[in-house]
Amino acid sequence: MDKSWMPMAKTPDGRLSRPYIEGVNTFINFARSVVDLSGNIPCPCIHCVNCYRQSLQIVRIHLLHRGIMQSYVNWYNHGEPRVLNENLYDNEMSDGDHMDGIDALVMTNLSNKGLDMMLELLTKVLPKDNLVPRSTYEAKKILRDLGMSYEHIDACKNDCALFWKENENLDKCPVCETPRYKDTLAQGKNIPHKVLRYFPLTPRLRRLYMLGQRAKDMRWHIDKRVDDGIMRHPADSEEWKEFDLQHPDFALEPRNVRLGLATDGFNPFENMNNNYSMWPVILIPYNLPPWLVMKEPYFMLSLLIPGPHQPGNEIDTYLKPLVDELKELWEEGVETYDAYSKEHFQMRATLLWTIHDYPGFGNVSGWRTKGYHSCYTCNDEPYSEALESKIGFINHRAYLPMEHRWRHSRLHNGLSEKRKRSLELQVGKIQEQLDRMPNIILGKHPSNKKRQLIGEPNWSKVSILYKLPYWKNKKLKHNIDVMHVEKNISESTYGTLLGIEGRNKDTDKARIDLQNMNFRHTLHLKQRPDGSYDKPRAFFSLSLNERDGFYDFLKSVKYPDGYAANISRSVNAKNGRLSGLKSHDCHVLLQRILPIGLRGFAHKDISIVLFELGSFFQDLCSRTLKRSELEKLEERIVLILCKLERFLPPAFFDVMVHLAIHLPREAILGGPVQYRWMYPIER
Repeated sequence: MDKSWMPMAKTPDGRLSRPYIEGVNTFINFARSVVDLSGNIPCPCIHCVNCYRQSLQIVRIHLLHRGIMQSYVNWYNHGEPRVLNENLYDNEMSDGDHMDGIDALVMTNLSNKGLDMMLELLTKVLPKDNLVPRSTYEAKKILRDLGMSYEHIDACKNDCALFWKENENLDKCPVCETPRYKDTLAQGKNIPHKVLRYFPLTPRLRRLYMLGQRAKDMRWHIDKRVDDGIMRHPADSEEWKEFDLQHPDFALEPRNVRLGLATDGFNPFENMNNNYSMWPVILIPYNLPPWLVMKEPYFMLSLLIPGPHQPGNEIDTYLKPLVDELKELWEEGVETYDAYSKEHFQMRATLLWTIHDYPGFGNVSGWRTKGYHSCYTCNDEPYSEALESKIGFINHRAYLPMEHRWRHSRLHNGLSEKRKRSLELQVGKIQEQLDRMPNIILGKHPSNKKRQLIGEPNWSKVSILYKLPYWKNKKLKHNIDVMHVEKNISESTYGTLLGIEGRNKDTDKARIDLQNMNFRHTLHLKQRPDGSYDKPRAFFSLSLNERDGFYDFLKSVKYPDGYAANISRSVNAKNGRLSGLKSHDCHVLLQRILPIGLRGFAHKDISIVLFELGSFFQDLCSRTLKRSELEKLEERIVLILCKLERFLPPAFFDVMVHLAIHLPREAILGGPVQYRWMYPIER
């Protein structure tokens, strides 16, 4: 077939030319051989991209008005046989993560100028009639033909609203009346204060089914997964199975997509002194098998929320386009072509849960993560107390059985513990609290003064995610990030034992806490005649010689390639510092290094409880989990925290240490933590 007319579709004048019109007519006549019973054929225009079936007349109008996909050089959906090169490409992509062609060009970290130089070289080396794009701009146009473009949506300077849909033509914010534009160029072009980049989700989900092997992988959770009571994947979790029972019509189609939403702020300028924070929102398709699901090529950037300041509670303003699309994908779905089964189906999608650090937890969920009620799971029954310098979460003995002897031990806070707490949170309690929430006006404009806490007990808003019809009935909505919990516990532990300034929880104020609670009298500050205070050494603190011995041990440890960073570089024995550790370094320290390295230096009781703490996180982070083992982990972490309360000062037990007690229950609901923590997202 003569296809020389196809490049004319790039410009409006070209689409009006006689050769292009005759070429479209030739294509329509050729495609009559694949007309279905309804008289429709796949439409290859740049919007339908062969995923929608239209009548011959509508296809002709689309091709004349929009143009044909430039990448559709082999008309295999309209009667032409597939060429050998395309089959080879399918096989290459099915073998692993190998990418070719335009995918390889756009998925590296090559700069625009570098890509321009490479494309210019290729056009000179290859024959004259090659199809290599001449510039980065032309390469991006090819991506737009594939339906992978993004939208610019202007936003209010104060994060009140988006100039989108009903507000699209406004020049002032409908909430605070702040002007939409900050300046006007000489050419008459307006410059908005903020611009949200929105990457539509639907074409990216449909693209997963355009390749036969990937379409097959998207059914792994139903075709290949073994249901033997061992959790290896989110599909083995209680939350996934409970959702199937609540929505059987959704579960009947295994190709319907389950998604996780992750977000965090980062500095795009790689300069930590520059106070700028940009927030990407990333979606993770959980249908894929374990060896693919958390890989970077399958992460979908959905939103790029602009800075310079973090959105805070106003993140709901920016989530609106995504939530609206998720709602459409749940209620109506979208027609999608499955390259594996060679058929069309109505694809729907659902959001399983969100992933973020704990401040991000508060932004997305609407629950304030500060104050006496900062623990979301404990809700309105926290065991937090006001300490000299912070709010402490102590008395974990309340989670012990009522007959346990430690409930009456005076070694904890000098008092008996008679209260009883459960590790479960009823979904109905949260919904009752949110039903009483008044309407909150979002925005950082000056007239919107700092609001009093009007939600009981610690709500600041009703999250926009509750607009999704299925959201309120979910038990696990927002994950506590295991990575940050490990990091905070690790830093507090080695900081207190080694006496590192800024990390040490055994401060003068911590000793005053002991005095106020009237226990551990040997550690109370003792006043000297001159008015100064003497601070007795605690048995859990390492002496200078013991600390130097531990630092020598850290410097001597060798790690397998890829297992950990060179932690010895973070040791500065001269000033007694252990600094510059990353999250994964703290992960390795807590689970492997501290329990072994401190034996012989720290007190025996401390060494034992550190070993138990490291073993707990090792088991929790295991690739495979069983419910019975997780229930035992719940009992173990309660005992571990109670043991730590007998030794360490109350100031050690902030909310991040306390959150460890809820991690086994979340693993029961959500499955292995590797699918619900921030490591792959932050990388």
